[in-house]
Amino acid sequence: MSVDQNCIFCKIIAGEIPSAKVYEDEDVYAFLDLSQVTKGHTLVIPKAHTKDIYQTSEEVASQLFARVPKISQAIEKSFKPKGINILSNTGEAAGQSVFHLHLHLIPRYDQTDGFQPNWVTHNDDYSQEDLAEIASLISQNI
Repeated sequence: MSVDQNCIFCKIIAGEIPSAKVYEDEDVYAFLDLSQVTKGHTLVIPKAHTKDIYQTSEEVASQLFARVPKISQAIEKSFKPKGINILSNTGEAAGQSVFHLHLHLIPRYDQTDGFQPNWVTHNDDYSQEDLAEIASLISQNI
């Protein structure tokens, strides 16, 4: 398993930095985000250091995402949120500040709970032909 000695999340996994651990197994570590955007805001990370989703193997991603339902269900049982946002930022442009892949599980209680994603749609900017071309370009690179 790869580790980055300068990575704060690798140090948390190693026990060098304290955390409020929620879950741990051989592949995944989950702990409360210090910012607590909403009560129960949890980070889920692979134990193997991987910078972001672009650098992540299918095996590591499979291990990581396989634990999300179990942890989300525990948050639901504990706090009874009305929903949950699952969020991951890749790259500085997307807001990534710790360069170790992590998923935010953000329980949602109502529209005034403090988390307001800014989602602006561009429905009128793309024709069906534009969408077909975009899909084709992505498909060609899979």
